[in-house]
Amino acid sequence: MAEREITLMKGNEAIAHAAIRCGCDGYFGYPITPQSEVLETLAEQKPWETTGMVVLQAESETSSINMVYGGAATGKKVMTSSSSPGISLMQEGISYLAGAELPCLVVNVSRGGPGLGTIQPSQADYFQSCKGGGHGDYRLIVLAPSSVQEMADFVYLAFELAFKYRNPAMILTDGVIGQMMEKVELPPFKARRTEKEIIEQCPWAANGRPAGRKPNIITSLELDPAVMEEINIRLQKKYAQIQENEVRVEEFMLEDAEYAIVAFGSAARIAKKAIEMAREEGIKVGLLRPITLWPFPIKEVEALSKKVKGILSLEINAGQMVEDIRLAVNGRIPVSHYGRLGGIIPAPDEAVVELKKLIK
Repeated sequence: MAEREITLMKGNEAIAHAAIRCGCDGYFGYPITPQSEVLETLAEQKPWETTGMVVLQAESETSSINMVYGGAATGKKVMTSSSSPGISLMQEGISYLAGAELPCLVVNVSRGGPGLGTIQPSQADYFQSCKGGGHGDYRLIVLAPSSVQEMADFVYLAFELAFKYRNPAMILTDGVIGQMMEKVELPPFKARRTEKEIIEQCPWAANGRPAGRKPNIITSLELDPAVMEEINIRLQKKYAQIQENEVRVEEFMLEDAEYAIVAFGSAARIAKKAIEMAREEGIKVGLLRPITLWPFPIKEVEALSKKVKGILSLEINAGQMVEDIRLAVNGRIPVSHYGRLGGIIPAPDEAVVELKKLIK
């Protein structure tokens, strides 16, 4: 098998193939629409016969995230995937992972809510993912792909950042990207790390120690409030370092823009078409796409607000990212929001109409 392959596949399938190729040690998950193809593809590919990767369907989302906790505690490269209600069930475990500073990957192919909602796409998990949906002061590194290619590429990037900072990472996408089919160039294979390499690279891991050496204990529990405060202060310093070093954005036709759309994921694809339509009418508009939803590109949005006359936040929700945009803009220019709900995807011409309202 060639190391690099170009093929046509769904976004969910790309996640699965990238997981196998990046040297992932284990996947623990539970089926839920619209992300079930991740687990189905892994089961079809049978990586336990080729790379040794463990693939296990847990009895619930709660079980799967705690299996991830156990695997991550030993320094293994482990992951799970789910969709909005399933991610809600994982929130306690995600908080534990963040508190214990364990690297892992959680994929959220989000759908509409609240409640069981709809199996149609939505971006209404922004708050749950980027604001720390579980308890306590913690952050996830959150990447938002807008193509099937990025679904594959971001598996590699998410694991890289997760281990660099000893922090859970999330790929936040939706049913549009998860279910759509596009050409994708699969990343090259990386061998799974040996036990010796894991011990060398993850000296904090609970993977056994030679006689006479104290074993590592993985926990997020600390009963002494003074010590717990020190732990929290250290975590906040780490988050500040991530905020400083790991912001990623894409700019599209912003060089001469007088107005801007800020959108992520599948909404950014819609925004690009809307921008082309608006420019045909003489409206100079461009796109700023946050690739990292956390860390959020605060400085980039602030700088943008000094160049353009107004910003439209295009989201497939009732308005969530727009709050962060407004905080970054700090009242400097008008910021409006447009989104569709209930699993309905906004059309490019609708975005153009909203953009004209902003201009007026």
